[in-house]
Amino acid sequence: MSKTIAITNQKGGVGKTSTASAIVSGLAEKGYRILAIDLDPQGNLGFCLGAEIDNSPTVYELMKGAVPIGQVIQSNGTVDIIPSNILLSGAELEFNHLGREYLLKNGIAPVRGNYDYIIIDTPPALNILTVNAYTATDNLIIPMIPEILSLLGISQLRETIDLVKNIYNPKIEVLGILLNKYDKRRLLTKDVEEMAEIIAKELYTKVFDTKIRSSVTVAEAPAHGESVYQYSPRANSTRDYRMLVEELISQKGMKLDGEEKQ
Repeated sequence: MSKTIAITNQKGGVGKTSTASAIVSGLAEKGYRILAIDLDPQGNLGFCLGAEIDNSPTVYELMKGAVPIGQVIQSNGTVDIIPSNILLSGAELEFNHLGREYLLKNGIAPVRGNYDYIIIDTPPALNILTVNAYTATDNLIIPMIPEILSLLGISQLRETIDLVKNIYNPKIEVLGILLNKYDKRRLLTKDVEEMAEIIAKELYTKVFDTKIRSSVTVAEAPAHGESVYQYSPRANSTRDYRMLVEELISQKGMKLDGEEKQ
């Protein structure tokens, strides 16, 4: 069975999509079978991975039940992608029927066995799309940046995580908090890092050992249609993302069944 990870934070600008894209590409580089799901109406993850966003069925049609999942999945030759677009922005009003929290989980159920890892990029909000992501996944990664407002966003996630855990998905766990745009020279960074450790304990998780340093590479790579590993393999952020992937797959419970037996 595949391992599923949702990248989440209700605050925007913390590097959710960059993190999702880097994890997807890093795992694929290691030979794993990957499905990337873009659950953000902005469609940025699909764009980063080279998906057709505007003229093809997306996760919106899948969650509506309008098309089977086979018609929604695209491939860039390395990973499979379920893209998103602006049509998904009306989900809160449109998906208002009983069982709406399970739309994504039920939609991807037929193909879960086809992949080693499924990575879900979530919107910067605590809405029905986020709840769908939490219900469909067993693992969360929470990116943040070394700023106080970023910390406040994390603390507000707890209610939603607890709600989903108590009602929809008792298996959900937070794998860790990831510090993005990290610069240890800044005085505020140390203070925020200490506060992140406190919040991590409250979420029964940890702050990842790997920190992602600031780099223009992260912003430039999608514009060139490449992953950070292809675009600038020696950049600090690229090296950091490689270390993150290694740390991720070495965690307890994240190895695949055959690997855990080795």
